Amino acid sequence: MNVLVIGANGKIGKQLVEKLADDSGYTPKAMVRKEEQLQQFEDMGADTVLADVEGAVDDLAAAAKGMDAIVFTAGSGAQTGADKTMMVDFDGAVKSMQAAEQAGVKRFLIVSAIGVHRREKWMEKAPYYSAAKHYADEWLVASNLDYTILRPGLLTNDAGKENIKVDVDLERAEIPREDVANTIKASLKDNGTIGKAFDLTTGESPIELALQNL
Repeated sequence: MNVLVIGANGKIGKQLVEKLADDSGYTPKAMVRKEEQLQQFEDMGADTVLADVEGAVDDLAAAAKGMDAIVFTAGSGAQTGADKTMMVDFDGAVKSMQAAEQAGVKRFLIVSAIGVHRREKWMEKAPYYSAAKHYADEWLVASNLDYTILRPGLLTNDAGKENIKVDVDLERAEIPREDVANTIKASLKDNGTIGKAFDLTTGESPIELALQNL
């Protein structure tokens, strides 16, 4: 499976590319914004492409050409303001969906955030972040793409435990970024996750089993 990872230089994206590159069933393509970011992914054995979610849809479509799936893990980062968040987490996500449709790529997975589908759960300190994620997800649901929306909880850099909890609504709890990457990979090969959107935290169930019980 040829998989374009948008936001590959992020903490989740980088781990996902590495995991896909280590599996003979996948050929990942890491999409990054800067030329100096390419070498690390080439060293992993991944394909690479330079493109920017703040750029043109045509450029994103060119990057997606020949892919079987797209994973959107890009984010503006915690240090940016509302303007950058809207341009990356919302508009960048929407342009990536438009690019997928233009390139004929049906499968699209997006990393969202826990609880953003419920306005009463939006972040009080940064409601624009929750709004950006919410409306990107809504756009994806309304598209013609075979989508999966993962809404992870509080992200940590701990080693993955490979045991998760998934449901439509979960209380806020932690999950290692590695397990988000593990769950994305498992979702790619599980067609039962198509058309599903779920909160995701550390739990008691092995990843594959948890997804089967969605």
